[in-house]
Amino acid sequence: MPEIAEVETVRNTLKLRILNQKIKDFKVYYAPILIGNEKDVKKELVGKSFLDIKRIGKWLLFETETHYLLSHLRMEGKYFLKDEKDPLEKHEHVEIIFENGVCMRYHDTRKFGRMKLIEKDKLYEFDGIKKQGIEPIDSKLTKEYLYKHFSKKNIPMKSLLLDQTIISGLGNIYADEVLFDAKILPMRLGTSITLKECERIKASCNKIIKKAIEMGGTTIRSYTSSLGVTGRFQQYLMVHKREGEKCFTCGRPILKTRIGGRSTYYCEQCQK
Repeated sequence: MPEIAEVETVRNTLKLRILNQKIKDFKVYYAPILIGNEKDVKKELVGKSFLDIKRIGKWLLFETETHYLLSHLRMEGKYFLKDEKDPLEKHEHVEIIFENGVCMRYHDTRKFGRMKLIEKDKLYEFDGIKKQGIEPIDSKLTKEYLYKHFSKKNIPMKSLLLDQTIISGLGNIYADEVLFDAKILPMRLGTSITLKECERIKASCNKIIKKAIEMGGTTIRSYTSSLGVTGRFQQYLMVHKREGEKCFTCGRPILKTRIGGRSTYYCEQCQK
């Protein structure tokens, strides 16, 4: 699943290729991907250009003068840049064709991704954006903010870190890595977390996500970039996907459990 670092990598890569290119056509081949009417979206986009691509959490925001085309990749969404004459392949559900002959295609094996066109001044009326928490690399993510949202929750810390209304964009891989770096067991309940531990979580979020973005994200079996960019952060993973391997810090085997239905990796010696 693409997380914040992977979505940021997709954003930066697409910005180099499609900005300021006039849109010639917009086509949808699997209707549920698009929230709204295809004809209305096509009418608004054709003849316009994307002036910028922004990101809020895991949402990509393709910006025109008046609107944003929102895109969430969900589990396995990817973007391909091809020639408009290339045959449509299986699982390519949306395409945006530019006048220079480049075609941006949205590929999604599971069909979970979603898109929505929205006027700029109505962006925060959309629940998917309105309910986003603070990003892990935002200076507004303070220990006080985290303590306020964790300390009254009788919920495992792994689940709290995955709550997008608290921290926006943090997914399964990086939640495991943040908790290891902060030395906190993933099954600890929010009610047990101290203000000092929230300071460690804040610092770990900032350090790990900045490094992951620098490395172009994490390329693992469940998510691989489709734009010629291969993430390298998997070389720095301390616990995720390392079940049975020795902890780099203490030498004890990395353990795996399930919390909130999500595979969770941790070291019982290093995390308390």
